[in-house]
Amino acid sequence: MTDLKNIAQNFQLDAEIENVKPLGEGFINDTFIIESKDGGPKYILQRKNKNIFSPIPSMMENIQKVCTHIKKKVVDAGGDPMREAMTIIPTKDEKLYFLDHEDEYWAVCLFIKDTIAYEAAETPELAYAGGKGIGKFQSLVADLQEPLVNILPGFHDIRYRFKQWEEVLEKDTAGRKEKVSEEISWIESRKDEMLNFWELVENGTIPTRISHNDTKINNILFDKNGDVLCVIDLDTVLSSTVLNDFGDAMRFYTNTGKEDDENLDNVSMDMAIFKAFAKGYLEETASFLSAKEIEYLAFSARYITYEQVLRFLMDYIDGDNYYKTKSPDHNLIRTRAQYRLLQSMEDQFETMDDFVKSYVAELKN
Repeated sequence: MTDLKNIAQNFQLDAEIENVKPLGEGFINDTFIIESKDGGPKYILQRKNKNIFSPIPSMMENIQKVCTHIKKKVVDAGGDPMREAMTIIPTKDEKLYFLDHEDEYWAVCLFIKDTIAYEAAETPELAYAGGKGIGKFQSLVADLQEPLVNILPGFHDIRYRFKQWEEVLEKDTAGRKEKVSEEISWIESRKDEMLNFWELVENGTIPTRISHNDTKINNILFDKNGDVLCVIDLDTVLSSTVLNDFGDAMRFYTNTGKEDDENLDNVSMDMAIFKAFAKGYLEETASFLSAKEIEYLAFSARYITYEQVLRFLMDYIDGDNYYKTKSPDHNLIRTRAQYRLLQSMEDQFETMDDFVKSYVAELKN
């Protein structure tokens, strides 16, 4: 068993360790909290998942670049950089990570006390706060010029996903392709539209910026007044289009059902949640987003949701090799539930698009 105290002692902590305990149930990293003696500072210790993020040293450099940039902006604005940005704690030999004898990577950051975090945005008010949080993060890093290493190749790249799709269809490893001919037609009928959008990203018409890529509301810390303090969990920061962040947030926030809901009547896109998140987001970002980004902001919700339909169906046809499943048809259930969400977005798209453009115009007047 890993000696967590011994791992933690490799970092430049400002107090003697009392204990190290598990924190939360993360699906990617193993997370622990370091408690100090005599009420000293607390820290977050994580074993980083080297099977998903590669290479880990580059990922940590990405995080440090982003944190350093945000801290400078916070100081310039008269804020508190220790509370309004993550603080990476280096090892005693000044590295951003510790590599143990089992070749596992560990990292530590300061625990930010007296904060509030939410597990879900079930009201328009919380959705608005979530939009402010992601928008504020994007605004703070909008002028960060240092390049980031792409530690998730192909992430949200639909051209890359379609290459995988063709290979999976050709192999039909689990012999399931014939069973899902209707679902396959869902993917094929929208293929050109999705590729046309992604081509705008590839050719620079939609600019590349720093994006967070994990926009769940529990990655935003709020102060006791309910105001956005900072965004955490920066493992997935990339240079891509910020529309991915908006689209992925809408896939999570607006779904009235579960991601794997078997009762499709439960699943739809909640327009009130969409409008609330978009308001908060645009109040922070409208000043720097380009006209083309505004044009495709609402569409990004459809793009990311479509991508998830594709990925669930692809994994089902391939024999469930990527996502953890609870039953033989779990990925197919997910596919159908996400497709129902996509249909709801498509049905309401004109309203979504009109709201975004009218609110941007209102903000600029």
